[in-house]
Amino acid sequence: MSIQENLNTIRRGAEEILVEAELQKKLERGKPLRIKAGFDPTAPDLHLGHTVLINKLRQFQDLGHEILFLIGDFTGMIGDPTGKSQTRPPLTPEEVKENAKSYTDQVFKILDPDRTQVVFNSEWMTEIGAAGIIQLAAKHTVARMLERDDFSKRYKSGQPIAIHEFLYPLIQGWDSVALKSDVELGGTDQKFNLLVGRQLQEQEGMEPQVVLTMPILEGLDGVQKMSKSLGNYIGITDAPDEMFGKLMSISDDLMWRYFELLSFRSLDDIAALRKKVEDGANPRDIKFELGVELVGRFHTGEAAEQAKQNFVNRFQKGAMPDEIPECILEDPEGVPIANALKSCGLVSSTSEGIRMIKQGAVRLDGEKLDDRGLVLVRGTDVVCQVGKRKFARVKVQ
Repeated sequence: MSIQENLNTIRRGAEEILVEAELQKKLERGKPLRIKAGFDPTAPDLHLGHTVLINKLRQFQDLGHEILFLIGDFTGMIGDPTGKSQTRPPLTPEEVKENAKSYTDQVFKILDPDRTQVVFNSEWMTEIGAAGIIQLAAKHTVARMLERDDFSKRYKSGQPIAIHEFLYPLIQGWDSVALKSDVELGGTDQKFNLLVGRQLQEQEGMEPQVVLTMPILEGLDGVQKMSKSLGNYIGITDAPDEMFGKLMSISDDLMWRYFELLSFRSLDDIAALRKKVEDGANPRDIKFELGVELVGRFHTGEAAEQAKQNFVNRFQKGAMPDEIPECILEDPEGVPIANALKSCGLVSSTSEGIRMIKQGAVRLDGEKLDDRGLVLVRGTDVVCQVGKRKFARVKVQ
Protein backbone atom coordinates (compact mmCIF):
# COMPACT_ATOMS: atom_id res chain seq x y z
CA MET A 1 0.00 0.00 0.00
CA SER A 2 1.12 3.55 -0.71
CA ILE A 3 1.55 6.11 2.07
CA GLN A 4 -1.69 7.74 0.94
CA GLU A 5 -3.55 4.43 1.12
CA ASN A 6 -2.13 3.88 4.61
CA LEU A 7 -3.37 7.32 5.67
CA ASN A 8 -6.82 6.66 4.19
CA THR A 9 -7.09 3.49 6.26
CA ILE A 10 -5.90 5.26 9.41
CA ARG A 11 -8.27 8.20 8.89
CA ARG A 12 -11.32 5.94 8.63
CA GLY A 13 -13.68 6.75 11.47
CA ALA A 14 -11.05 8.84 13.29
CA GLU A 15 -12.22 12.04 14.93
CA GLU A 16 -8.87 13.84 14.89
CA ILE A 17 -5.20 13.19 14.10
CA LEU A 18 -2.68 15.48 15.79
CA VAL A 19 -0.55 16.08 13.82
CA GLU A 20 -1.29 14.30 10.52
CA ALA A 21 1.78 15.77 8.81
CA GLU A 22 3.93 14.22 11.56
CA LEU A 23 2.21 10.88 11.06
CA GLN A 24 2.95 10.99 7.35
CA LYS A 25 6.65 11.63 8.06
CA LYS A 26 6.75 8.67 10.44
CA LEU A 27 5.12 6.44 7.82
CA GLU A 28 7.51 7.59 5.11
CA ARG A 29 10.45 6.15 7.06
CA GLY A 30 9.16 2.72 6.18
CA LYS A 31 9.61 1.27 9.66
CA PRO A 32 6.90 -0.28 11.86
CA LEU A 33 5.51 2.28 14.29
CA ARG A 34 4.85 1.66 17.98
CA ILE A 35 1.09 2.12 18.41
CA LYS A 36 -0.10 2.51 21.99
CA ALA A 37 -3.57 2.38 23.50
CA GLY A 38 -4.26 2.15 27.20
CA PHE A 39 -7.18 0.52 28.97
CA ASP A 40 -7.88 0.72 32.68
CA PRO A 41 -9.32 -2.61 33.86
CA THR A 42 -12.26 -0.93 35.58
CA ALA A 43 -14.80 -3.55 34.48
CA PRO A 44 -14.36 -7.17 33.41
CA ASP A 45 -16.65 -7.08 30.38
CA LEU A 46 -16.06 -5.19 27.15
CA HIS A 47 -18.84 -3.97 24.88
CA LEU A 48 -18.85 -2.88 21.24
CA GLY A 49 -18.15 0.71 22.27
CA HIS A 50 -14.75 -0.40 23.57
CA THR A 51 -13.99 -2.17 20.31
CA VAL A 52 -14.03 1.04 18.26
CA LEU A 53 -10.51 1.70 19.56
CA ILE A 54 -9.46 -1.95 19.35
CA ASN A 55 -10.63 -2.14 15.73
CA LYS A 56 -8.38 0.80 14.91
CA LEU A 57 -5.49 -1.04 16.58
CA ARG A 58 -6.24 -4.02 14.36
CA GLN A 59 -6.10 -1.78 11.29
CA PHE A 60 -2.66 -0.53 12.36
CA GLN A 61 -1.67 -4.13 13.00
CA ASP A 62 -2.75 -5.17 9.51
CA LEU A 63 -0.64 -2.31 8.14
CA GLY A 64 2.39 -3.92 9.77
CA HIS A 65 2.80 -1.82 12.90
CA GLU A 66 3.63 -2.91 16.45
CA ILE A 67 0.68 -2.83 18.86
CA LEU A 68 1.25 -1.95 22.51
CA PHE A 69 -1.90 -2.94 24.38
CA LEU A 70 -1.40 -1.22 27.71
CA ILE A 71 -3.38 -2.38 30.71
CA GLY A 72 -3.33 0.40 33.27
CA ASP A 73 -3.11 -1.72 36.37
CA PHE A 74 -1.30 1.12 38.17
CA THR A 75 -3.57 3.92 36.95
CA GLY A 76 -6.58 1.69 37.56
CA MET A 77 -5.83 1.96 41.26
CA ILE A 78 -6.11 5.76 40.94
CA GLY A 79 -9.35 5.84 38.96
CA ASP A 80 -9.68 7.74 35.70
CA PRO A 81 -11.27 11.15 36.46
CA THR A 82 -12.13 11.77 32.79
CA GLY A 83 -15.68 13.02 32.45
CA LYS A 84 -16.47 12.43 36.11
CA SER A 85 -18.15 14.92 38.40
CA GLN A 86 -16.69 13.33 41.51
CA THR A 87 -13.67 11.37 42.65
CA ARG A 88 -13.81 7.74 41.56
CA PRO A 89 -13.14 5.00 44.07
CA PRO A 90 -9.86 3.22 43.26
CA LEU A 91 -9.82 -0.47 42.38
CA THR A 92 -8.19 -2.98 44.65
CA PRO A 93 -5.15 -4.89 43.33
CA GLU A 94 -7.29 -8.04 43.27
CA GLU A 95 -9.99 -6.37 41.13
CA VAL A 96 -7.37 -5.02 38.75
CA LYS A 97 -5.77 -8.45 38.32
CA GLU A 98 -9.09 -10.22 37.69
CA ASN A 99 -10.34 -7.60 35.23
CA ALA A 100 -7.02 -7.48 33.37
CA LYS A 101 -7.16 -11.22 32.74
CA SER A 102 -10.68 -10.86 31.34
CA TYR A 103 -9.54 -8.01 29.08
CA THR A 104 -6.80 -9.99 27.40
CA ASP A 105 -9.11 -12.97 26.85
CA GLN A 106 -11.60 -10.71 25.07
CA VAL A 107 -9.38 -8.38 22.99
CA PHE A 108 -7.74 -11.29 21.20
CA LYS A 109 -11.05 -11.89 19.49
CA ILE A 110 -9.99 -8.83 17.44
CA LEU A 111 -6.23 -8.46 17.76
CA ASP A 112 -3.67 -11.03 16.62
CA PRO A 113 -2.05 -12.24 19.86
CA ASP A 114 1.18 -13.11 18.06
CA ARG A 115 1.57 -9.49 16.94
CA THR A 116 0.37 -7.77 20.11
CA GLN A 117 2.55 -6.80 23.04
CA VAL A 118 0.53 -6.65 26.26
CA VAL A 119 2.15 -4.37 28.83
CA PHE A 120 1.24 -3.21 32.33
CA ASN A 121 2.17 0.26 33.54
CA SER A 122 2.92 -1.04 37.01
CA GLU A 123 6.13 -2.43 35.46
CA TRP A 124 7.73 1.02 35.35
CA MET A 125 5.53 3.02 37.74
CA THR A 126 6.37 0.74 40.67
CA GLU A 127 10.08 1.22 39.99
CA ILE A 128 9.84 5.00 39.73
CA GLY A 129 9.02 5.28 43.43
CA ALA A 130 7.74 8.21 45.47
CA ALA A 131 10.63 10.49 44.50
CA GLY A 132 10.03 9.79 40.82
CA ILE A 133 6.34 10.60 41.09
CA ILE A 134 7.14 13.91 42.78
CA GLN A 135 9.56 14.73 39.97
CA LEU A 136 6.86 13.79 37.45
CA ALA A 137 4.36 16.08 39.19
CA ALA A 138 6.85 18.94 38.79
CA LYS A 139 6.55 18.67 34.98
CA HIS A 140 3.02 20.10 34.91
CA THR A 141 1.21 23.04 36.50
CA VAL A 142 -2.09 23.24 38.34
CA ALA A 143 -3.20 25.96 35.92
CA ARG A 144 -2.64 23.62 32.99
CA MET A 145 -4.54 20.82 34.72
CA LEU A 146 -7.49 23.15 35.26
CA GLU A 147 -7.65 23.70 31.50
CA ARG A 148 -9.10 20.22 31.33
CA ASP A 149 -12.83 20.53 30.93
CA ASP A 150 -13.96 18.12 33.65
CA PHE A 151 -11.49 19.49 36.22
CA SER A 152 -12.50 23.06 35.32
CA LYS A 153 -16.21 22.32 35.75
CA ARG A 154 -15.67 20.62 39.09
CA TYR A 155 -13.46 23.45 40.34
CA LYS A 156 -15.94 26.15 39.31
CA SER A 157 -18.89 24.30 40.84
CA GLY A 158 -17.11 23.67 44.11
CA GLN A 159 -16.88 19.90 43.59
CA PRO A 160 -13.80 18.44 45.27
CA ILE A 161 -10.79 17.37 43.20
CA ALA A 162 -8.39 15.03 44.96
CA ILE A 163 -4.67 15.67 44.44
CA HIS A 164 -4.10 12.12 43.18
CA GLU A 165 -6.49 12.76 40.27
CA PHE A 166 -4.01 15.28 38.85
CA LEU A 167 -1.50 12.44 38.71
CA TYR A 168 -3.63 10.38 36.34
CA PRO A 169 -2.95 12.28 33.08
CA LEU A 170 0.71 12.63 34.07
CA ILE A 171 1.12 8.90 34.59
CA GLN A 172 -0.75 8.13 31.36
CA GLY A 173 1.59 10.55 29.61
CA TRP A 174 4.64 8.98 31.23
CA ASP A 175 3.51 5.62 29.84
CA SER A 176 4.17 7.09 26.39
CA VAL A 177 7.70 8.02 27.47
CA ALA A 178 8.35 4.56 28.93
CA LEU A 179 7.02 2.79 25.83
CA LYS A 180 8.55 5.23 23.31
CA SER A 181 5.22 5.27 21.48
CA ASP A 182 4.98 6.80 18.01
CA VAL A 183 1.18 7.00 18.02
CA GLU A 184 -1.32 6.89 20.87
CA LEU A 185 -5.00 6.15 20.38
CA GLY A 186 -7.84 7.17 22.66
CA GLY A 187 -11.43 8.29 22.75
CA THR A 188 -12.29 11.93 22.17
CA ASP A 189 -12.70 12.31 25.94
CA GLN A 190 -9.01 11.36 26.38
CA LYS A 191 -7.57 14.14 24.21
CA PHE A 192 -6.09 16.12 27.12
CA ASN A 193 -4.31 13.05 28.52
CA LEU A 194 -2.96 12.06 25.11
CA LEU A 195 -1.53 15.53 24.58
CA VAL A 196 0.19 15.34 27.96
CA GLY A 197 2.03 12.32 26.56
CA ARG A 198 3.28 14.44 23.65
CA GLN A 199 4.44 17.16 26.05
CA LEU A 200 6.32 14.78 28.33
CA GLN A 201 8.04 13.06 25.42
CA GLU A 202 9.23 16.44 24.13
CA GLN A 203 10.52 17.34 27.60
CA GLU A 204 12.50 14.09 27.59
CA GLY A 205 14.04 14.94 24.22
CA MET A 206 11.95 12.40 22.30
CA GLU A 207 10.04 12.83 19.09
CA PRO A 208 6.45 13.46 20.22
CA GLN A 209 3.79 10.88 19.56
CA VAL A 210 0.96 11.48 17.14
CA VAL A 211 -2.43 11.59 18.85
CA LEU A 212 -5.38 9.87 17.18
CA THR A 213 -8.79 10.19 18.78
CA MET A 214 -11.76 7.98 18.00
CA PRO A 215 -15.42 8.92 18.49
CA ILE A 216 -17.53 7.59 21.33
CA LEU A 217 -19.99 5.02 19.99
CA GLU A 218 -23.67 5.62 20.64
CA GLY A 219 -25.57 2.82 22.32
CA LEU A 220 -28.72 1.06 21.18
CA ASP A 221 -30.78 4.20 21.84
CA GLY A 222 -28.70 6.14 19.30
CA VAL A 223 -28.35 9.05 21.74
CA GLN A 224 -26.22 8.32 24.76
CA LYS A 225 -22.82 6.64 24.63
CA MET A 226 -22.83 2.87 24.87
CA SER A 227 -22.67 1.99 28.53
CA LYS A 228 -23.42 -1.03 30.62
CA SER A 229 -24.82 1.17 33.39
CA LEU A 230 -27.29 2.74 30.92
CA GLY A 231 -28.36 -0.67 29.62
CA ASN A 232 -27.87 0.39 25.99
CA TYR A 233 -24.88 -1.84 25.28
CA ILE A 234 -23.95 -4.92 23.29
CA GLY A 235 -21.43 -7.00 25.21
CA ILE A 236 -18.85 -8.88 23.18
CA THR A 237 -19.52 -11.89 25.40
CA ASP A 238 -23.29 -11.73 24.75
CA ALA A 239 -24.75 -14.97 23.39
CA PRO A 240 -25.09 -15.05 19.58
CA ASP A 241 -28.90 -14.74 19.56
CA GLU A 242 -28.80 -11.89 22.07
CA MET A 243 -26.09 -10.01 20.19
CA PHE A 244 -27.85 -10.44 16.85
CA GLY A 245 -31.19 -9.34 18.27
CA LYS A 246 -29.68 -6.21 19.81
CA LEU A 247 -27.99 -5.29 16.52
CA MET A 248 -31.27 -5.69 14.68
CA SER A 249 -32.91 -3.29 17.16
CA ILE A 250 -30.77 -0.28 16.23
CA SER A 251 -32.25 2.37 13.98
CA ASP A 252 -31.55 2.37 10.25
CA ASP A 253 -29.56 5.62 10.59
CA LEU A 254 -27.44 4.27 13.45
CA MET A 255 -26.69 1.17 11.37
CA TRP A 256 -24.38 3.20 9.11
CA ARG A 257 -22.49 4.57 12.10
CA TYR A 258 -21.96 0.99 13.30
CA PHE A 259 -20.82 -0.07 9.83
CA GLU A 260 -18.20 2.70 9.75
CA LEU A 261 -16.82 2.14 13.25
CA LEU A 262 -17.34 -1.59 13.83
CA SER A 263 -17.29 -3.32 10.45
CA PHE A 264 -14.11 -4.48 8.75
CA ARG A 265 -15.72 -4.00 5.33
CA SER A 266 -14.08 -1.46 3.06
CA LEU A 267 -15.60 1.99 2.73
CA ASP A 268 -16.36 1.15 -0.90
CA ASP A 269 -18.35 -1.90 0.21
CA ILE A 270 -20.28 0.20 2.72
CA ALA A 271 -20.99 2.84 0.07
CA ALA A 272 -22.34 0.07 -2.17
CA LEU A 273 -24.66 -1.08 0.63
CA ARG A 274 -25.92 2.48 1.06
CA LYS A 275 -26.60 2.63 -2.67
CA LYS A 276 -28.67 -0.58 -2.41
CA VAL A 277 -30.88 1.02 0.24
CA GLU A 278 -31.22 4.20 -1.80
CA ASP A 279 -32.31 2.03 -4.73
CA GLY A 280 -35.02 0.41 -2.64
CA ALA A 281 -33.42 -2.47 -0.74
CA ASN A 282 -34.86 -3.16 2.72
CA PRO A 283 -32.48 -1.70 5.38
CA ARG A 284 -33.31 -4.73 7.49
CA ASP A 285 -31.54 -6.99 4.99
CA ILE A 286 -28.43 -4.80 5.11
CA LYS A 287 -28.59 -4.87 8.90
CA PHE A 288 -28.57 -8.67 8.65
CA GLU A 289 -25.12 -8.40 7.05
CA LEU A 290 -23.84 -6.25 9.92
CA GLY A 291 -25.25 -8.68 12.47
CA VAL A 292 -23.71 -11.72 10.79
CA GLU A 293 -20.30 -10.02 10.57
CA LEU A 294 -20.16 -8.93 14.21
CA VAL A 295 -21.63 -12.07 15.72
CA GLY A 296 -19.21 -14.09 13.60
CA ARG A 297 -16.27 -12.04 14.89
CA PHE A 298 -17.00 -12.77 18.53
CA HIS A 299 -18.37 -16.28 18.08
CA THR A 300 -18.21 -18.26 14.81
CA GLY A 301 -19.56 -17.82 11.32
CA GLU A 302 -21.83 -20.80 11.86
CA ALA A 303 -23.19 -19.32 15.10
CA ALA A 304 -23.82 -16.02 13.32
CA GLU A 305 -25.82 -17.64 10.52
CA GLN A 306 -27.80 -19.66 13.06
CA ALA A 307 -28.54 -16.49 15.06
CA LYS A 308 -29.81 -14.85 11.90
CA GLN A 309 -32.03 -17.83 11.10
CA ASN A 310 -33.32 -17.93 14.67
CA PHE A 311 -34.18 -14.25 14.43
CA VAL A 312 -36.05 -14.76 11.16
CA ASN A 313 -37.92 -17.79 12.54
CA ARG A 314 -38.85 -16.00 15.74
CA PHE A 315 -39.62 -12.56 14.44
CA GLN A 316 -40.52 -12.62 10.79
CA LYS A 317 -42.06 -15.77 9.38
CA GLY A 318 -45.80 -15.14 9.53
CA ALA A 319 -45.39 -12.84 12.54
CA MET A 320 -44.38 -9.46 11.14
CA PRO A 321 -46.95 -7.48 9.17
CA ASP A 322 -45.69 -5.72 6.06
CA GLU A 323 -46.66 -2.33 7.47
CA ILE A 324 -46.28 -1.37 11.12
CA PRO A 325 -47.88 1.83 12.45
CA GLU A 326 -45.43 4.35 13.87
CA CYS A 327 -45.97 5.85 17.30
CA ILE A 328 -43.86 8.88 18.32
CA LEU A 329 -43.66 9.74 22.02
CA GLU A 330 -42.07 12.95 23.23
CA ASP A 331 -40.50 12.82 26.68
CA PRO A 332 -36.84 13.75 27.28
CA GLU A 333 -36.86 11.81 30.57
CA GLY A 334 -38.01 8.57 28.94
CA VAL A 335 -41.29 6.64 28.93
CA PRO A 336 -42.04 3.63 31.16
CA ILE A 337 -42.80 0.65 28.94
CA ALA A 338 -46.36 0.12 30.23
CA ASN A 339 -47.16 3.78 29.56
CA ALA A 340 -45.69 3.48 26.06
CA LEU A 341 -47.86 0.44 25.30
CA LYS A 342 -50.97 2.34 26.41
CA SER A 343 -50.05 5.55 24.55
CA CYS A 344 -49.51 3.60 21.34
CA GLY A 345 -52.85 1.80 21.61
CA LEU A 346 -51.39 -1.66 22.17
CA VAL A 347 -53.17 -2.02 25.55
CA SER A 348 -56.12 -0.23 27.09
CA SER A 349 -54.35 0.72 30.32
CA THR A 350 -50.95 0.68 31.99
CA SER A 351 -52.14 -2.03 34.36
CA GLU A 352 -53.05 -4.19 31.35
CA GLY A 353 -49.60 -3.45 29.93
CA ILE A 354 -47.95 -4.66 33.14
CA ARG A 355 -50.18 -7.74 33.16
CA MET A 356 -49.29 -8.57 29.54
CA ILE A 357 -45.57 -8.25 30.33
CA LYS A 358 -45.98 -10.61 33.30
CA GLN A 359 -47.73 -13.09 30.99
CA GLY A 360 -44.83 -12.96 28.51
CA ALA A 361 -47.03 -11.47 25.79
CA VAL A 362 -44.90 -8.40 25.09
CA ARG A 363 -41.89 -8.42 22.74
CA LEU A 364 -39.44 -5.70 21.78
CA ASP A 365 -37.86 -6.32 18.38
CA GLY A 366 -38.87 -9.94 18.71
CA GLU A 367 -37.32 -10.46 22.15
CA LYS A 368 -39.66 -11.39 24.97
CA LEU A 369 -39.80 -8.62 27.57
CA ASP A 370 -39.83 -9.52 31.25
CA ASP A 371 -38.70 -6.20 32.76
CA ARG A 372 -41.83 -4.31 33.85
CA GLY A 373 -39.67 -1.41 35.01
CA LEU A 374 -38.07 -0.78 31.62
CA VAL A 375 -37.95 2.87 30.54
CA LEU A 376 -37.72 3.68 26.85
CA VAL A 377 -35.14 6.49 26.73
CA ARG A 378 -34.99 9.32 24.23
CA GLY A 379 -33.71 8.04 20.90
CA THR A 380 -35.37 4.64 21.25
CA ASP A 381 -36.63 3.17 17.98
CA VAL A 382 -38.15 -0.25 18.65
CA VAL A 383 -40.93 -2.50 17.37
CA CYS A 384 -43.31 -3.36 20.21
CA GLN A 385 -45.54 -6.39 19.89
CA VAL A 386 -48.39 -7.37 22.20
CA GLY A 387 -49.83 -10.81 21.59
CA LYS A 388 -49.75 -12.10 18.02
CA ARG A 389 -51.38 -9.26 16.13
CA LYS A 390 -50.69 -5.88 17.77
CA PHE A 391 -47.59 -4.04 16.56
CA ALA A 392 -46.22 -0.50 16.74
CA ARG A 393 -42.85 1.02 15.93
CA VAL A 394 -42.26 3.19 18.99
CA LYS A 395 -39.93 6.18 18.77
CA VAL A 396 -39.11 8.32 21.78
CA GLN A 397 -37.99 11.91 21.16
